[in-house]
Amino acid sequence: MAAPALLADAPSRRDLIDERLARFGDWLRLHGWMIRAVQWVIVGVYGVLVIVPALLPLPDNTAHIWTNLTLAAQFAFWGIWWPFVLLSMVLVGRAWCGVLCPEGALSEFASRWSRGYAVPRWITWQGWPFLAFAGTTVYGQLTSVYGYPKPVLAVLGGSTVAAIIVGMLYGRNKRVWCRYLCPVNGVFAVLSKLAPISFQVDRAAWAASPKPVRGTEAFNCAPLVPVKAMRGAGSCHMCGRCSGHRGAVRLALRAPNHEIVHVAGQEPSLEQTVLILFGMLALAVGAFQWSSSPWFVEAKQGLATWLIERGITWPLEMSAPWFILTNYPDRSDVMTLLDGGLLLAYIGAATVILGLALSGIVALATLALGGWSLRRFHHLTQTLIPVAGCGVFLGLSALTVTFLRGDGIVIPYVSEIRAAMLIGSGLWSVWLAWRVAGLAAGGLQRAAATACIASAVTLSVANWVLLFWVW
Repeated sequence: MAAPALLADAPSRRDLIDERLARFGDWLRLHGWMIRAVQWVIVGVYGVLVIVPALLPLPDNTAHIWTNLTLAAQFAFWGIWWPFVLLSMVLVGRAWCGVLCPEGALSEFASRWSRGYAVPRWITWQGWPFLAFAGTTVYGQLTSVYGYPKPVLAVLGGSTVAAIIVGMLYGRNKRVWCRYLCPVNGVFAVLSKLAPISFQVDRAAWAASPKPVRGTEAFNCAPLVPVKAMRGAGSCHMCGRCSGHRGAVRLALRAPNHEIVHVAGQEPSLEQTVLILFGMLALAVGAFQWSSSPWFVEAKQGLATWLIERGITWPLEMSAPWFILTNYPDRSDVMTLLDGGLLLAYIGAATVILGLALSGIVALATLALGGWSLRRFHHLTQTLIPVAGCGVFLGLSALTVTFLRGDGIVIPYVSEIRAAMLIGSGLWSVWLAWRVAGLAAGGLQRAAATACIASAVTLSVANWVLLFWVW
């Protein structure tokens, strides 16, 4: 008799969790001043970690994370911040953006005194999510942003200055930068679709309550989200300002698969498809692989030999300033023009080859469901989000392992954890594909489409297997 009792209690436990989440959402709305205070503390820490290390001498070989500010900043940004902010998107949505992000806070603060210009069409261009992600990723590799403080100042500091300028020009009390131009906006929007909590809108309650209920008032949605029509978590910054509005908006649980299966197909997104297939599953692979790839080494040696045989040596001898190519001769770390060109070629080849291969496989999955449908192609691409996000997280968290290992701290079972995450995320993507395919067809067609997505997952996982276990 215990099992029926547990089943009977399940809905009440869910309701209790939802009630507490709704109260927390209201707490965020009522304590905006506290969130802003936390943001300013983070802005201060962020400013110190970005600016001060660039003004200090590079640490020597005896320095440690806990004794040297430069190493501490590198570890904070690339060992903790980047990988675990990505992970937070899958766990709690874009709470980082709305509650903690220093760049967003500064952009919105600057927007208080904005010139109030209308947002131009070039800012709302749909290609920015991929282009911004690709540009910052490639530039970071060319300048070794993970290893030196000056590129950090150029990348993060430059991005922050741009966010402030955009805030001072467009909108009023808004986060135009965050909505359209932030280099990680696209990745965050994609990963937050998997979050098990989100602010959800009851459209019937909204329509039935034309005026705000007592205790609430009109709110300012800084990231320009059309809250009334919001169905997913991709653009919501989880700041809580809309919580309780018209008695229709509340923070609540949801199934992690819900948005991919039931919402993404009705909101096809070319920019997200490009970002997933050519960015997270292709370009990111090339960016993380090139320094360990024997193919890169063979190409460099072969091209260098070919150039020397023809008396052309300047590509092997010339470099560029540190803000264009890595150039630290006192550390025996100089990237020549040949290195930089091959790096671009390697990442570019990975982007094109893997992106086209994965696109072809997803296209086959689409055709397997009964004919070509662009909307279905975009929908099936969304099922690859778990394995795409896992790969990027593992690539970045490899920096965490490297930083700690450099200070003699060895994390146990790293290989086993990586393998479990790749297998788990791969199976999650396959399960999502099975669910999505089931909306269009059944039987052999559904199985064939799922098998195609499984092959795309296998290709994606194989790229990380090469990096972590083969090379």
